[in-house]
Amino acid sequence: MRGGTTLLVDVGSTFTKAALVDDDGVLVGRTSAPTTAGPGRDVLDGVAAAHHALTEVARAPVPDPLSRQAAEEGRVLVCSSAGGGLRLAVVGYERSVTAEAGHRVGLSAGARVVHVAAGALTSAGTAALRADRPDVVLLVGGTDGGNAEVLVHNARRLARSRLPAPVVVAGNVEAQDEVVAELAATGRRVTATENVLPRIGVVHPGPARRAIREVFLRHVIGGKGLSRGPRFARLVRAATPDAVLAGVEVLADVRDEDVLVVDVGGATTDVYSVVTPQGEDASLRKQVVAPLWHARTVEGDLGMRWGAPGVLAAAATEGVPGADDPALAAWAERAHADPGVLPADDHGRTLDLRLATLAALVAARRHGRPGAPGEAPRPLKEVGLLLGSGGVLRHAAPDEAGAVLRTVLSDHGGGWTPPAAAQARVDTAYLLFAAGLLAGPRPDLARAVAGQLAPDRDGTGPGSLG
Repeated sequence: MRGGTTLLVDVGSTFTKAALVDDDGVLVGRTSAPTTAGPGRDVLDGVAAAHHALTEVARAPVPDPLSRQAAEEGRVLVCSSAGGGLRLAVVGYERSVTAEAGHRVGLSAGARVVHVAAGALTSAGTAALRADRPDVVLLVGGTDGGNAEVLVHNARRLARSRLPAPVVVAGNVEAQDEVVAELAATGRRVTATENVLPRIGVVHPGPARRAIREVFLRHVIGGKGLSRGPRFARLVRAATPDAVLAGVEVLADVRDEDVLVVDVGGATTDVYSVVTPQGEDASLRKQVVAPLWHARTVEGDLGMRWGAPGVLAAAATEGVPGADDPALAAWAERAHADPGVLPADDHGRTLDLRLATLAALVAARRHGRPGAPGEAPRPLKEVGLLLGSGGVLRHAAPDEAGAVLRTVLSDHGGGWTPPAAAQARVDTAYLLFAAGLLAGPRPDLARAVAGQLAPDRDGTGPGSLG
């Protein structure tokens, strides 16, 4: 259907962001509104407010997000990280093998991994798992045809625990029937899929990632008490980080080069990379758990507001200059105590940007470093585009945002290999999530939207810093 528009909405815990694109992928308008999540509140109020604000500024019809017809026609696509997003626990066999593979797959599925258990679950281990309140448990263990004893034992423990979370089983396929039977015997909600580690050195993320997404949509969104009635659960297509990673994949394909994204948020700093390994990086002969070339890491201690003191602590541990500045420490404590605070003057904006620089730098180091002893750093040297995201970068002046990203690109002492010749840009229009939401149902439109994030090679165009 030509001549129409599509509404893309990201419902965050604090703000709901909306973008309107036409059928050529051109951004028609964008806006944001408070999400209003909380006791007695409804996230659909924030969605409706963002829709109303968009109708005031867009010179085109805006599909109604509360219209079932618009949703069924694919004219409204929504992702969400409200209510803490997707909290995932990984229960595996060996911490350095299947548990680590499950952890990496969980992050790529848009989850925040809140618990990792390795080996045979005990009563204490089950209690610790329950205390971390996961929304979904990813149960893994053993390569195909390998050890099945621990996987079956853990399924039996989970089946008899007081943990209400649904379980995705992605372990040794030869034990799958027995594992599912153990869980189903006590009425557990269980989804079985292919092994995340079918053999040593091979991580197979796709099926588990899809299964986690389906469980998130079917069981988690509707169970968080974010909205009255089933309408919001019907609207949501993905966890926001899952949509963003899909958007990064589209962007890398459009540009035909490796892409690195640093998203500096209030609670976490997330780093995404889509790379094509070359030469020795592609062989992985020395790695027990191969890296994911389309990957995301989440740094829960590196947020601009809730996690602000953690940024300074992490930067001090890394030996980054300036982490012990008393003025910056005072600003971090204020931001932690009042997450809604915004800088009121140039001095405050300078402090906020310094905090963002430290968060981006430490998060990029952690993303790029080896995942385990004996592994190689993530191959990021050939990355052609470093894209910054997050409100602090979107609202900064181009030279200020550029300085943050250039600090990341010039970091040669952090135990990783930074991109050697990457362009630095900012997703000023906040379109990565939109491209990701469109990637499945409307791939051509997704590519057109992502193209607006890919500035011309001379550095001009949307998202450029110069």
